[in-house]
This record gives sequence, structure tokens and C-alpha cells, in this order.
Amino acid sequence: MIDRRACIGAGLALAASDALPAEAKSRKGIVGRQGTRLVVAGRRYRFVGANMWSGAYLGADGPFGNRDRLRRELDALVATGVTNLRLLASAEEGPLKNSVRPAFRTAAKSYDPTLLAGLDYCLAEMGQRGIKGVLYLTNFWEWSGGMMTYLSYVNGGQYIDMNDPAHPWPEFADRTSAFYSTPAAVALYHDYVRSVVGRTNTITGQRYADDPAIMAWQLANEARPGGSEAVGRRNLPAFTAWVRGTARLIKSIDPNHLVSTGSEGLKGSLEDAAIYTQVHQAPEIDYCTAHVWPLNWTWVDDKDLAGTEKAGAAKVADYLDSHVALARQIGKPLVIEEFGFPRDVGYSPSASTAFRDRYYQQIYAAVMAGTGPNGPVAGSNFWGWGGEGRAEHPDFRFQRGDHSYLGDPPHEPQGWYSVFDTDNSTRAIIRDHAAALARLT
Repeated sequence: MIDRRACIGAGLALAASDALPAEAKSRKGIVGRQGTRLVVAGRRYRFVGANMWSGAYLGADGPFGNRDRLRRELDALVATGVTNLRLLASAEEGPLKNSVRPAFRTAAKSYDPTLLAGLDYCLAEMGQRGIKGVLYLTNFWEWSGGMMTYLSYVNGGQYIDMNDPAHPWPEFADRTSAFYSTPAAVALYHDYVRSVVGRTNTITGQRYADDPAIMAWQLANEARPGGSEAVGRRNLPAFTAWVRGTARLIKSIDPNHLVSTGSEGLKGSLEDAAIYTQVHQAPEIDYCTAHVWPLNWTWVDDKDLAGTEKAGAAKVADYLDSHVALARQIGKPLVIEEFGFPRDVGYSPSASTAFRDRYYQQIYAAVMAGTGPNGPVAGSNFWGWGGEGRAEHPDFRFQRGDHSYLGDPPHEPQGWYSVFDTDNSTRAIIRDHAAALARLT
């Protein structure tokens, strides 16, 4: 829970800030914003969403793609009540050992046409099903190359890998955060942003800027000013300038769609409500985001879920309440765009999901409580849709060349957080929540 002093500080920062932008007007089925609401054609837009980082990969007409499977996955998602997908729209090829291959780009200003056409295909198929997408344009973390790879492009190839014992936490995050104050790296990223945001879909012939299948552009997955307190605070001016400058760039190319940060929330803001508020009250940012990871943040112990679930659920509740309060203060919608929980034991689709199911129910109850007539919550995206995907190896580890594409990125155990097509109890909870949202006016 944010404390009272943090609330007061955030409120003073808001009062002194630039005025909030004119409320976005939704047009041609494109999502806009009116105060703390997302809207489409004058009606409130609420959604049940999923993360499916691999959409462009499955949509590619190449040896690593599978368009038949993509269509089946989208159909299964619709049948589960999902109407919104958060998608990886970039990956940077470089030296990091856990980064996905192929990548959208290299250090050169040439981008993989097969993978970009895969994104085109995915968006076209989503549009046919009434699914809207949030597209993130780089990554703070290593699994898609991300900001560390951009730095390696301009610093002579220097880098470190996440989880390298020689470079323990928070060194990776601190080193990565140098990206914001490295103009040459940001310039390469901005070149890519211009290309993708200004793209015309090769399948539909429609400009991305006019495509109602896109809900929002996102600056990055889980961008944060740093890992340690000292480095993060030193980086704040450069980080804030990068947020605002990139958002302005996107809006100069595509004035129709929303722009968001991709922030985890307080966990990505040095646990400081004033920092979160400063970033999200920027007029160029249209809505607030929060991610919730009880296991990753050691709020629960996967070796003792029964013994730690209750205390973890209390921390989840406080975290969600804090972000609803912050969104109200800022005066913008809130999306809980990542939340995940492990299976009861192991990673196999046959393992039970009793604890995860209760966690999903807690998140969805918070969405319902926060999305009333005056509530700022617009929707949520679970992490992540695994669908038909299955681990290809007995150790559940991803190996380069695998094309099974689960909800878990290559650096994670395959099946850790995935919702499979056979997870009937979880899918029933998602469907029930979708039906409850649909009944709201």
C-alpha cells in the first residue's frame, strides 16, 4: 500500500505538472481515452486480455512460423473470452545468450521482412476476430535482445547477460539503464520506432496508424530507470526525457492510437509513488500500467505455496489497491497488463493449477472492483497464453531453434506461467470474468 506521504507528494507533483492532454477521440473503432476511461465509438472499452509474445513469430511465412496454429490459437482465445493481446513487436539480434531468434533487427537499419510480415498477418487475423493489440517496441530485459543489445551496437560490443553469477543483481538492470542517456543507442531505437509505427500492413493494405486492431503502442516491456536506488535516481532525468520524447515521436507518426509505458508499476519505479506519478502524468502517456508477479518478487514460495499463499495474496491486494489509487490521482485509466502464477508443481500441462486459479480469481475480482462507473481499471492481460505449445525437451528448457512458442519466453522454463489449451479450470475462470465484464454498462 502506498503511504500517506507518498500520496501527498504525488498529488503535489500532479498539481504542478503540465495539464493533461485533450481527451482522445475514438474513431473508426480505434480505442481512445476520456478521463479515466478507455472508449471506442463513445462506449466504454473494457477487456479481458492475454500476453502472447510470439504472435508475429507464429504469423511469419517462414520456417519458424506457423500460420495455421496462429489462427487456431486466436480462435481458442476468443472462445476463452479474450479480446486483447499484448504482443512483442521488436527483437534485437545480438550477443545475449537468452535472446530469441530470429530478431526483427540487427545493428544495421534493415529489418527482417519475414518477421514484420508475420506481425502484419497476426494483426490482420486479430482484426477479423475483434481482438485489439498492445505492441511493445523494445524490452528492458534480455530475452528479446532489448536495451542491452542496443547498447552493444554502439559501445564496441560490450554487454553482460542477465543472471550471470559474475554480475549479480542489480548490475544487469543498472548497466541496461545506461541506454536512456546514450544518444546513439536511442537513435537506433527511434529509427526502428519510426519504421514500425509508420508501417503499412502488407496483408490488409491499411496503415498501422489507421488500424483498429491496434489499441496502443508501448515504449518498452518493463522499462525502469535502473536496478539500484542510486543508479535509478541518477537516471531519472534521462529516463523521463526518453519516455516523453519517444511518446511524442510515436504520436507525431500516429496521432490516432494510445501510448503507454509498459511499466511494472511501483516495482519498476524504485518503489516510489512520486516517480510512478511523474512518469504517468506526462501528457504524452495515455494510461497507467501495472504488472504483478508474486513468485518473482518472493511474495510466495513455489516450494510451499500452501504455506505462503495467504501472505502473498495480501501483498497482491495492497499492490493492486496502490495502483488503483495512483491511477485515480493521475486521472488516467489503469491496465493490469501482466500477472502470472506458477502451476502447483513443475511445468507440465498435466500439473494442477489450484493455486494459480485462486490467484486469477483475485486479480479478476480486483478488476471488477476497480472498473465501476467511476473506477479507472480498463482491463487486464494474464501472462501468458501457451495454447497448443509444449516444451520440446525433458528439462523444460528452451533451446535455440525451438519453434513450439509457449507463453514463457526463451529464458524461462517452458510451462512455468503458460496457460495451455488443456487448462480447463483456468480457462473457465477467464471466460466467467469476460462474461461478468460484458454485463457492465
